[in-house]
Amino acid sequence: MAFGEGKIWVDGKLVDWADATCHVMSHALHYGSSIFEGIRCYDTGAGTVIFRLGDHMRRLYESAKIYRMDIPFEQAALEQAVIDTVRENGLSSCYIRPLAFRGLGEMGVNPQKCPVNVVIAAWSWGKYLGEAAMEDGVSVRVSSWRRPAPDTFPTLAKAGGNYLNSQLIKMEATNDGFDEGIALDYQGFVSEGSGENIFLVRNGAIYTPPTSSSILPGITRHCVVTLAREMGIPMRQQVIPREALYVADEVFFSGTAAEITPVSKIDNIVIGEGRRGPVTERIQSAFFDIVEGRTPDTHDWFTPVA
Repeated sequence: MAFGEGKIWVDGKLVDWADATCHVMSHALHYGSSIFEGIRCYDTGAGTVIFRLGDHMRRLYESAKIYRMDIPFEQAALEQAVIDTVRENGLSSCYIRPLAFRGLGEMGVNPQKCPVNVVIAAWSWGKYLGEAAMEDGVSVRVSSWRRPAPDTFPTLAKAGGNYLNSQLIKMEATNDGFDEGIALDYQGFVSEGSGENIFLVRNGAIYTPPTSSSILPGITRHCVVTLAREMGIPMRQQVIPREALYVADEVFFSGTAAEITPVSKIDNIVIGEGRRGPVTERIQSAFFDIVEGRTPDTHDWFTPVA
């Protein structure tokens, strides 16, 4: 099912893609008042499963709480709606986008008299940064745009308005010939990519920025931490200076869309061997072995669609 086809769940009903519309005066269009999730659905060979559905939907409700949005559906009902949307569209593997937004009500910065609408879409989407990138890695630059300070935008929320910053990071990188950008935090330490968490490997240990570095606490990031610890790979969450990226043995991204993607160059400086390194490959292989059904899901990460 390609992007733009099939059914979308809208406020309790499955409707044709073309009919999933909102009014041009909806609050979210003018003020960015939306929250969302990105979820992957995988074909394990033994059936279609949604990856970490409960964790993603919990984060959706936490984002709503931060922005004082009352979602008019219980979490269990929305989780079932995700399953129904995947099933209705006949998808065996896909990307899923739940979205809650302030709809048509009063105009003005105060959103509290605007209704909250909820939609769920699903479509086939391959490797976010390209198939070749899974081995060859991607070329990135450190962005001139920083992530916000903690008393500006709440980065723990996955909110639509927050991604204006991500758009600037991504456009700057691609316009300069790079695949992706890396943002620094408000203090000048490494934060994350435009839509991915970041890890670096040095002397056999993995390092990643803490939540205090204005990152979104990613679900796939948590998978990396879990898998590394199970493999006995030292895992450290600490502030990371920019120059540590250049001298790292390996660097890789994680994210629902990006999954586990190695980084080959940063600011045109070759990282390690300039392709996927051995630690990244171990994490990547363990992750894909689970989601593609080659090893058992011992973490209860799967929600069956059938």
